[in-house]
Amino acid sequence: CQTRGIDHRKTGKWIVANGVSQVERLDTIASQALRNGVLLQRVTRRALRVSLPDVTAQEALYSPETGIVDSHGVMLSLLGELEDYGGHLVRQAPVERAATCDGGHRLQVGGPAPCELRAQRVVNAAGLGAVPLATSWQGVPADIAPRQWLARGVYFSYSGRHPFRSLVYPIPEPGGLGVHLTLDLAGQARFGPDVEWIERVDFSVDPGRARSFAESIRRWWPALDESRLQPAYAGIRPKLAGPDGGFADFRIAGERRHGVAGLVHLFGIESPGLTAALAIADEVAGQLAD
Repeated sequence: CQTRGIDHRKTGKWIVANGVSQVERLDTIASQALRNGVLLQRVTRRALRVSLPDVTAQEALYSPETGIVDSHGVMLSLLGELEDYGGHLVRQAPVERAATCDGGHRLQVGGPAPCELRAQRVVNAAGLGAVPLATSWQGVPADIAPRQWLARGVYFSYSGRHPFRSLVYPIPEPGGLGVHLTLDLAGQARFGPDVEWIERVDFSVDPGRARSFAESIRRWWPALDESRLQPAYAGIRPKLAGPDGGFADFRIAGERRHGVAGLVHLFGIESPGLTAALAIADEVAGQLAD
């Protein structure tokens, strides 16, 4: 971000806990962070009152290196680099069929200007559509595509002023990180996402969910004014484990997994897929170069 002039700010992040079981979860998170080389600071209730006087919590972890970024600016920067290397972004061009044969890959592209593309290397990074595309891909083992579940998460913005300058997260919940406070670069607060398992792609936001949001947030911010919660937007996580399936990591499926040269499928790239995008790209490039 610094070298490419992308707006960002290091805000820091708090993970707050109440009750014995949540404090024990802090221990687990801190241990995992240590194994991963991530700097987290343990904060007692007394110290928390000084740093976050509006938050009610027994203990917390503080991440001084966490920050926020202009995600649209990141994408524009990456697009600029792609075009510098002779690449193109083509929109309104859905891949309707794909096949591997004769040592290469063929993609049938629809939209206003249908065509067939032939390529030696293809990365299936279709997000919610990655599993359906891989399932119908001719010439690739049928069992390469895992089952996919859809978990919608909605956000509510918070109108007016608020007392926060850092991100505040509760203890993670099954399927997500819990309804947390995030900030944009203008300082506006948003809360979310929650977890709602759905059967089909639907990005609608039910204003009635503000009540459950308020209940969750008041566990650590009692002064929340529910009337200032406004529906913002929704996202859908393409999960590789269902409601009772626990945690499933990203799946980067290249030739070593399916035996097809020049093809990498990206499955289950949900949050934190944006944060991890450059690291994922390094892994994909390495697999295509093997």
